[in-house]
Amino acid sequence: PGMTFILEGEANDYLGKGLSGAKVIVRPPAESKLSAEKHVIIGNVALYGATAGEVYVCGQAGERFAIRNSGAVAVVEGVGDHGCEYMTGGRVAVLGPTGVNFAAGMSGGIAYVYDPEGDFDSRCNLSMVDLETLTDPQDQQELRRMIENHVRHTGSRRGIRILENWNDCLPLFVKVFPMEYKRALGRLSREDEAVEREEQVAS
Repeated sequence: PGMTFILEGEANDYLGKGLSGAKVIVRPPAESKLSAEKHVIIGNVALYGATAGEVYVCGQAGERFAIRNSGAVAVVEGVGDHGCEYMTGGRVAVLGPTGVNFAAGMSGGIAYVYDPEGDFDSRCNLSMVDLETLTDPQDQQELRRMIENHVRHTGSRRGIRILENWNDCLPLFVKVFPMEYKRALGRLSREDEAVEREEQVAS
């Protein structure tokens, strides 16, 4: 629900601030000869305080991408420093390079980061998050669906390459999973299992 906003060109700071349900698509003009994945196309502090909606960025973002995001879903092809800072919910997929201090203060939501060089851990703030491989089929399906939507809305060449080489690229993604969020999900899962056991005994 909500509006769909398509921008062919560059955006400044605070793109999608307070987003609460719309779909925002940023892509280069069709006549552009630049390699979108290698260039910054939106400014700093995108998605500040977003609660819902979707954002697809064909190109890189500046600093503090998805800061305080609490519910939006976003795909971007690179971010500057402090990506997903203080994030409490939502999903973010980064299909390119990241700056330093990624996930500082991140207590909720999940980020998927493409890490072909295998050095993302040196740029991630690990004080509140764990880094995991994508072994859960639900994570794999969610990430693939996000990238498919990204390609459909932006024509991303990087997204197309990843999908065409999915089996090779999937192991190169890192799941950024906040520790407290993981514990909360674990508690809910155990509670659900306990309820199921009680229902089975009662029946």
